[in-house]
Amino acid sequence: MRLDKMLSGLGIASRSGCREILKAGRVRLNGEAVKDPGKNVTEEDTILLDGKILDNRMTRHLMLYKPAGVLTAKEDPKQRTVMDLMPAVYTSLGCMPVGRLDKDTTGILILTTDGDLAHRLIAPGRHVDKVYRAQVEGTLTTEDVDAFEAGIPLKDFTALPAKLEIIAPDTGLVTVQEGKYHQVKRMFGARGKPVMALHRLSFGPLALDDALLPGQYRELTEEETAALYRAAGMTDE
Repeated sequence: MRLDKMLSGLGIASRSGCREILKAGRVRLNGEAVKDPGKNVTEEDTILLDGKILDNRMTRHLMLYKPAGVLTAKEDPKQRTVMDLMPAVYTSLGCMPVGRLDKDTTGILILTTDGDLAHRLIAPGRHVDKVYRAQVEGTLTTEDVDAFEAGIPLKDFTALPAKLEIIAPDTGLVTVQEGKYHQVKRMFGARGKPVMALHRLSFGPLALDDALLPGQYRELTEEETAALYRAAGMTDE
């Protein structure tokens, strides 16, 4: 990759701005001053800007504790989105949410710069589990459990069989493999029990980090990243 393209991708400045930075002699590559914007670089190279080492990884994977009140989108002209909760470098790198959570739904949201990974994780054929805690209006029954297991007919499609575990009279844990618009809410709605609060506890092999507070994020560990790629069927393991 060209050096000016990498610097721009990291959100340092525009391509032309990065060329000016290089021209001013502010960048060192592997210990040597470099001014050539077309210099070929990789993530393995060490790049210093004004004497500080840059994190020049172009591929990033994140876990966000999505709070209520923000949209799962890259940008919106009127409302705050999940990308507004983190440094601009992730937007510059092309980080995107994997699937979506409704504006008022909270919990784990995975974001990645790998578009193929994101696509595979939400593809219906991959059958990646998502676990939600749902608080409803009314009392959950064994009939609800059986209905979820059978697959609930909705107006435009029939939801695939899902697991419902009752943990309190008005609260259940739901495991689904689809992620269609308002699906969990619509499934409970079809049972006459509107959802009052919805929180996603896990996505595929990853559970929400207990150390994160609403609105906080962290990058995934190597082990977590590998687990996601396995879930997406993108490894030989």
